[in-house]
Amino acid sequence: MPQLNPNPWFFIMLVSWLTFSLIIQPKLLSFTSTNPPSNKTLTSTKITPWAWPWT
Repeated sequence: MPQLNPNPWFFIMLVSWLTFSLIIQPKLLSFTSTNPPSNKTLTSTKITPWAWPWT
């Protein structure tokens, strides 16, 4: 069965992972985020109970 022969497929997988890891990933990680996280102060919200009309 030729599907079980790892000779061509392993090389293709290895080259594709190396290409992604060494070339594409550093280029993607160098981009700056469009919405960077900021340190916001937490504000406490005032919780008011709901006035149910049937009680």
